[in-house]
Amino acid sequence: MKPKKQFIGLILATLLVVWGLAPGSPAMAEDTLKYNCSNQVYKAFAEEKVEQFTKATGVKVTVRTASSGSCVYALMNGYCDIASTARALYRRHQDYGYVEIPFCKDPIAVIANKECGVHDLTGDQLQDIFSGDVTNWKEVGGADLPILVIIPSKDTAANKNFRRQVMKHKDIKHDFMAYDSTMVIEAVKYFPCGAVSFISRGAVLHEETIKRIRINGKRPRDPDYPYYQVFNYITKGEPEGPVKQFVDFAFSEKGQAIIVNNGMIPIKR
Repeated sequence: MKPKKQFIGLILATLLVVWGLAPGSPAMAEDTLKYNCSNQVYKAFAEEKVEQFTKATGVKVTVRTASSGSCVYALMNGYCDIASTARALYRRHQDYGYVEIPFCKDPIAVIANKECGVHDLTGDQLQDIFSGDVTNWKEVGGADLPILVIIPSKDTAANKNFRRQVMKHKDIKHDFMAYDSTMVIEAVKYFPCGAVSFISRGAVLHEETIKRIRINGKRPRDPDYPYYQVFNYITKGEPEGPVKQFVDFAFSEKGQAIIVNNGMIPIKR
């Protein structure tokens, strides 16, 4: 019986991969754009942008969200027409003709449950919390609560950007790892009240139940806030047709307004 169960499991796993990655149906209309989008980019910007783009152009967009790396992989293997990422394209991909188009900067917000009692941290204190050297909020002037460190998956751009900019490649000691980057928002909301994590500021701009902690006295909205990510479109060659329309919309007056209204900084072409 055991070999049979393993065989059935293999079939199910294969079907899941096919369903998750297969290109769109040949019957799909030609004016439908296939877009694979970073979870952070979708939550902070793309969800609203896609709706407004379709209204303005009539071009339908099918969206699949994943990590930045998975989105680039999907583009390289023909599963989508355009991808977006929250980290830079590797040089080797540029050498193969893939084009990176940055369209906005988004601060990396340090988020916590409001019960933590802390409003401001230094960069060193932030490192100490995520390295496990500080384990209670009272050690940094807050409530007598154990700190619960929640991080996005190591494969996400949020994790990679935080490790590079905040931790200076120092190891992170965590209590819980979310499957994708934006899952940390719900985790901080509903896990015990000592929870702390990090995510795109645009993704939590309207989350009133979550505290955004200042770093060295700077709020994520301040122009000299120290940590940020760059959101990019990735295309195979220079964009043309509906892909170019989609990219151009981000730089239009409507697209720029969405970026600004969601707490991000537009990048001019």
